[in-house]
Amino acid sequence: MDKEQIDEQREFLKDSLRLTIDFRFTDQQIGLQPPEIQKPIQPQQNIIKLPPHTNRESLRETSLYTAIHKRRSHRRFSAEPINLIELSFLLWATQGMREELAPGTALRTVPSAGCRHPFETYLLITNVAELEPGVYRYLPREHALVLERTDADLVEKLPPATLGQMFTAAAAVTFVWTCIPYRTEWRYHAAAHRVILMDVGHVCQNLYLACTALSGGTCAIAAFHQELMDELVGVDGKDEFVIYLAPVGKI
Repeated sequence: MDKEQIDEQREFLKDSLRLTIDFRFTDQQIGLQPPEIQKPIQPQQNIIKLPPHTNRESLRETSLYTAIHKRRSHRRFSAEPINLIELSFLLWATQGMREELAPGTALRTVPSAGCRHPFETYLLITNVAELEPGVYRYLPREHALVLERTDADLVEKLPPATLGQMFTAAAAVTFVWTCIPYRTEWRYHAAAHRVILMDVGHVCQNLYLACTALSGGTCAIAAFHQELMDELVGVDGKDEFVIYLAPVGKI
């Protein structure tokens, strides 16, 4: 192993960098406007309203203890589709918005350092009832989706973009979280990037627990082809890029 490289990455895990930053001069402290809490909807895009997340007719009642106890990674999925009520619940559980406090600041169903929530949720949908295969984006403000583009070839594109992990092709939907770093950098400057990684872990753990409550399954993926995944969801790879993903399906 390259010891120098290992030592460098270990330093990234520490919070020592924070002590070297003068937080009086962050963009927040000098009075710049905060970045928006979600990307804008383009004029040509139609909003697809989701069922209320409180609609529980197809949700199996599961205690918190049971969900935690049964949580595990699943890499085998059935051919059964996910329905919109279930998808609505999974999106609310992972990035749902409870209250917008101020411009650029909102309370959600997961914690985030400084309430910055630097993620966008994209859905690579191949087997969701009432939705055609394609790339969608979640709108937490509206609890809705926008279709970024249809794509009938997602099943073929997913394994190469995930470095040959073939089970991704069997998922009904793959949750892809992109990161817009400036949302957190605005407040924390160079100390933002370590806490962004913590934040995305909170999001994915909620997905695991929510899938368990639906008799579904997921498996978090941190190993993927960065450029192919960025291209697949349609982001620039600099100001927004894929940071984590998780295929979801019935088990």
